[in-house]
Amino acid sequence: MTLLDGSEAAKRRPRKRGAPYAKAKLPFVSYAVVDGNLVTGQNPGSAETGEKVAGLL
Repeated sequence: MTLLDGSEAAKRRPRKRGAPYAKAKLPFVSYAVVDGNLVTGQNPGSAETGEKVAGLL
């Protein structure tokens, strides 16, 4: 068994259960994903997440 760092485990666990995994291509850029009514954002300055939530309202 190989020990994985936190980021590798975070990628593999959702995929193992059939969930898509997506992330920003560059660090610290705004990145948001919408799946139905679920909106999730990555990185502290993800204003894009708020815009996507507002678009669902």
